[in-house]
Amino acid sequence: MLNFRFVKDYLLHRLKAKNRHGLHSPFVYKLVDTVIYDYSAKKVYQDIEEIRKKLLIDNRVITITDLGAGSHLNNNRQKRVGDIAANALKQPKLAQLLYRLAAHFKPNNIIELGTCLGITTLYLQKAAPDARVYTMEGCPQTAGVAKETFKQAGLNGVELITGNFDDTLPGVISNVDRLDFVFVDGNHQKDATLKYFEWCLPKVHEDTVLIFDDIYWSEGMKEAWAQIKAHPQVTVTVDLFWIGLVFFKAGRVKEDFLIRY
Repeated sequence: MLNFRFVKDYLLHRLKAKNRHGLHSPFVYKLVDTVIYDYSAKKVYQDIEEIRKKLLIDNRVITITDLGAGSHLNNNRQKRVGDIAANALKQPKLAQLLYRLAAHFKPNNIIELGTCLGITTLYLQKAAPDARVYTMEGCPQTAGVAKETFKQAGLNGVELITGNFDDTLPGVISNVDRLDFVFVDGNHQKDATLKYFEWCLPKVHEDTVLIFDDIYWSEGMKEAWAQIKAHPQVTVTVDLFWIGLVFFKAGRVKEDFLIRY
C-alpha cells in the first residue's frame, strides 16, 4: 500500500533540499562534492552486487525473528531469502554511499545495527579493511545467511553478534575506547533509536560519524531524528532523506543541512 505520508515527506524534502551549490560549510561542501556525489564506478561495487544477485534468487525459506518495528512490505514470519534480499537489503545506491563514507572517514572501528543478509556489512568492511567491524542482527536465521555471505566474500575482521540490540550493543560499546563509525539500521522505533544514540554519546569524538537509517520511516522516527539534531553535543547533521548523518565537530556553529540525494 502506498504510504501517502512518506510520499509527502519525500516531496517536501526534495523541494527544500540543496545540492552542493549554496553550501557555506567547507566541511559539508567537501563531503557532498567528493563523497556523496561521487557516482564513479568501482570494482568493489560489481563484486558485491554479484553476491546480491545470488541472494535475490535464493529460494530457501527462513523463520524471521523481528525484534523491531517490522516491515512496511511483509510481516510474515516465514520468508524466502530472495524476498528479504529484494525488500530489506539496502539498495545499491545507498549501500555504495555507505562504502564511500567509510572509505572517506577511515574509521578504526565500525558498528552496524542490523546485519540483515550481510551486503551492507560487505560494503563497510571493504571500505575500511583495517577497521574492526561489529555487526549485530536480531534474527538468528538471517544471521546464518549473513555468515554464508561473509564466507563467500572471504570477509575478515568482522564480528557478527546475534541477539536483541538492547542486550548486545552495550557490550560492544564498552569493548572500544571510542566510537568512530556507527550505522543504526535496526528496530526503527523512536524510543529505541534515541536509546542507542544516548548509549553512543559517552564515546563519540571529533571525528565520529553516526548514521541513522530510515529517518522518515514513521512519525516516531521523524521525532527521534528531530531530537537527535537538537542534542547539544551534535554540531552538524546532514539529512539525505533516506539516511541522516550526525557529527560532533567541536567549535562549530550548529548547522543542519538538507541535501538532495
